[in-house]
Amino acid sequence: MSQASPALRPGATIGILGGGQLGRMLALAAARLGFKCHVFSPTPDSPAFDVVHRVSCADYTDAEALDRFAADVDVVTYEFENVPAETATFLAARAPVLPDPKVLATTQDRLAEKNFITALGIDTAPFADVASPAELEAAIERIGRPAVLKTRRFGYDGKGQAMIENGSDPAAAWSAVGGQPCILEAFVPFAREVSVVTARDRDSTVCCFDVTENEHRDHILKISRVPAALNEGGAMQARRIAGAIAQNFAYIGVLAVEMFVLRDGGLLVNEIAPRVHNSGHWTLDGASVSQFEQHIRAVAGWPLQRPLRYGRIEMTNLIGAEVEDYRRWLAVPGAAVHLYGKAAVRPGRKMGHVTRVFAE
Repeated sequence: MSQASPALRPGATIGILGGGQLGRMLALAAARLGFKCHVFSPTPDSPAFDVVHRVSCADYTDAEALDRFAADVDVVTYEFENVPAETATFLAARAPVLPDPKVLATTQDRLAEKNFITALGIDTAPFADVASPAELEAAIERIGRPAVLKTRRFGYDGKGQAMIENGSDPAAAWSAVGGQPCILEAFVPFAREVSVVTARDRDSTVCCFDVTENEHRDHILKISRVPAALNEGGAMQARRIAGAIAQNFAYIGVLAVEMFVLRDGGLLVNEIAPRVHNSGHWTLDGASVSQFEQHIRAVAGWPLQRPLRYGRIEMTNLIGAEVEDYRRWLAVPGAAVHLYGKAAVRPGRKMGHVTRVFAE
């Protein structure tokens, strides 16, 4: 969508690439604003299929299916960053695609992402490009141990990563990640992990949600708490960093910036997620506008809303078999239960979440 494109009117159709829980929640937010949604996903039992106007179940490389999809929608967006950048580029020749597919191409490659961040003068952990066992040995000499070896592409929730500690074998780490192009990052002895979910519209307006503190278990987000335990100066700096990234991407939509808080209060950017984010789920029940509505507003050309937080908030992910205990949460006063409608329960799979809002 160009800067001069008219805003969508209610009744327009928003195309969503990806049919998981994020696509489902985007579609529900769009419906509240009077939009229809068409979800494109290669997975037949995609939970987003249950709540939308139309679906396309086809591979992301199916040009004919993508052509039909593009002809049926007024704008295209995506729910997760592993949609092939080539798919987004193909669609961009046929319909507006937001955020820009160039953002996908950058954030799908950890090296390109780190280079983008550091070029803005924003701090990250020391890192090095690694394409062979010999380069890994040289990177360890430069960066030191402990360090984390990460595949450049397709890693999330701890996948595609291996620790290299004092006394461990770098060759074993290289083998563990599949012997593919990687980056080596210095291990950061952080005090806490935080994220900032921010939105930018086509008029360059940026709106940040409050900084969220995140607790991971087995590399998967388990609990998010808002506000994060940061002083006001630290919180302002975190929001400034997220806003600068959105502006320099000329981003349209919602993105999340994950950061490490050091023991001295300093901030290092860990990753960028060019989409709505698990750590922003609290906004569904704890703010005047959710991250999902904010994203729909941005891609539709509608004005963003300055979010107002309703209190102190805790969001808990229901992972794997934990979802089978959902009835317990139904009895908790003030708890909002969100179940994603996924057919198969698997260890490590996000099946739902619970939000609780407390008075500050």
